[in-house]
Amino acid sequence: MAKQRLQPKSKPQPAKAVVAPSGVRPAAASDGVVRPQPPAAPVRPSDPPRRTSYFEAVAVYEKGVAALQRHDYDQALELLQSVLRLYPEEKELHERVRLYLNICERHVTTRAAAPQTVEERLYASTLAINGGKYDEAISHLRLVRDEDPDNDHALYMLAVAHAQRGEHAQAVAHLERSIALNPENRALARRDPDLEPLHDDEAYRSAVEPRRSVPDLDRRALRPKSAR
Repeated sequence: MAKQRLQPKSKPQPAKAVVAPSGVRPAAASDGVVRPQPPAAPVRPSDPPRRTSYFEAVAVYEKGVAALQRHDYDQALELLQSVLRLYPEEKELHERVRLYLNICERHVTTRAAAPQTVEERLYASTLAINGGKYDEAISHLRLVRDEDPDNDHALYMLAVAHAQRGEHAQAVAHLERSIALNPENRALARRDPDLEPLHDDEAYRSAVEPRRSVPDLDRRALRPKSAR
């Protein structure tokens, strides 16, 4: 019986190295074959350049804050809302915008419930003067004066508000009118610390100095002599 010839075993061929394309990092697999890997993501700078819209949004935001500082709440509200509306991608700015929007909305809501009567306006103006809000006080008092031109209390408070703002001519004019309507305001004005800015004003001193009556002797001298 013929013996079966055994075929020689083929030798394993060495694995061919795969050349990675430019920019690709090779990686060895478990079978020893080097396979290409996807290119690494480009390294981004930690602080990317700002968009043009960011600087535009900041400019509108700063105008809104300036209007808020002037107590122009309507304009501030409009400008700040436009930042949210026109620049929705500027998320990091929106947080600050919403903070100032809350302040504007509180003031606008308060103004909506503004005093309506003379008494309410006088009370509101008193609170405003005590709080150093002279513009607000004058706004209330002018409405009282328009409705009641002979309200000496409103005129006196107008004198105080204008004096605190350094507007001496307007302060003295209101004070003189207030004293003419109620002479008791003269003594009140002399000791009122809120009118101290006027103390060097000649018109103020003339308005508050006591009015001296004509002596009885002088009045007798002025009487016509009776016929003898």
